[in-house]
Amino acid sequence: MARSKEEFKNKVEEWAEKLDIQVHSVAVRPMSNKWASCSTNGNLNFNTELLDLEDDLGDYVIVHELLHFFVPNHGKLWKSLMRAHLGDYESLDARLKQVVASS
Repeated sequence: MARSKEEFKNKVEEWAEKLDIQVHSVAVRPMSNKWASCSTNGNLNFNTELLDLEDDLGDYVIVHELLHFFVPNHGKLWKSLMRAHLGDYESLDARLKQVVASS
C-alpha cells in the first residue's frame, strides 16, 4: 500500500531528528530521472514514485539524502554512516536498481 505524502514527509522528519540534521523544507514531487535531491541550504526533494515503494526502500533514499548534509559524496565515510544506520544498505540499493530496471 502506498504511503501518503504526509506520511513520507513525517518519516523524513523522524530520520532528520535521529541523525540530528536541520531540514529547511521537504517536497515530494514528480522527478524525471532521480529519486531525490538535496541542497546545501537544507531543502530536500523526493520523487513521488517513492510513495509506491516498500517502506524500507523509501527509508534508504531518505537516509541516503540526509547523510549528504554531512558527507557530499559516496566515499568511505558516507558508506560507513549508511551501514551504521541501515545495515546492509547495498542490498537496498540493489533492490532500488531493480525497480528502475523493471519500469
